[in-house]
Amino acid sequence: MDPMLWTWGAAALSGAIVGLFLAVFGGGGSVLAAPLLLYVVGIADPHVALGTSAAGVALNAMTGLTGHARAGRVKWPCATLFAVTGVLGALAGSTLAKQVDGQSLLLFFALAMVLIALSMLRKPRSEGDAAVRLDRRLVLRLAPIGLGAGFAAGFFGIGGGFLIVPGLMAATGMTLMHAQASSLLSVAVFGASTSANYAVSGLVDWPVVVAMVAGGAVGTALGLPIARRLGERAALGRRLFAGLIILVAIYVAVRALTG
Repeated sequence: MDPMLWTWGAAALSGAIVGLFLAVFGGGGSVLAAPLLLYVVGIADPHVALGTSAAGVALNAMTGLTGHARAGRVKWPCATLFAVTGVLGALAGSTLAKQVDGQSLLLFFALAMVLIALSMLRKPRSEGDAAVRLDRRLVLRLAPIGLGAGFAAGFFGIGGGFLIVPGLMAATGMTLMHAQASSLLSVAVFGASTSANYAVSGLVDWPVVVAMVAGGAVGTALGLPIARRLGERAALGRRLFAGLIILVAIYVAVRALTG
């Protein structure tokens, strides 16, 4: 098989996996993108993998956001403020990451994966205010949390949903359903900012991004109905997915330590 066809096919499959998990679980779904690009697609440079995954995750998140928006689940004023304030953090985080040695960056990334998995093991609080509205008090709470979440997303080259979802809930009191849907705007914006920063340094593989997005659209289409039907089994699904993330984190750390 032509090596380029293999690369694009593997990237499309990786995008489908990311899109599916992103649609089903929101936070945490994008964390598998970089490992898939490194160890399945075969991208050798960790910085290129992170920059490329950030672009793919951003576009996949936009697909998921469209579906949730049509269902009326997105709290646009809160989501927009969180995303706008987080852009500066994402640019700062990704700028710092470009200065870090690739293998060291992967160790940090593995640590972030473990933290994401642990956050998914917590029982999410589903209660909240479904009619929450943005006011001055919420602005003062959302802005700093958005800035911090954006920095983490930029540094690790991930969507940052594992920080965005609880951040939105803590700052506004909105429900888990609305936070998961609203988080996808920030995932898209943070990913776009991060990938743009990497692209300036020539660290984004755009053909792979296109293949990831094509696969991601299929994964998202499969994931949205699954998200609606999980019901009481959602907690079990999150625990199993968290276990998978931890296993991948261990693999990433071992590969980074062994060069």
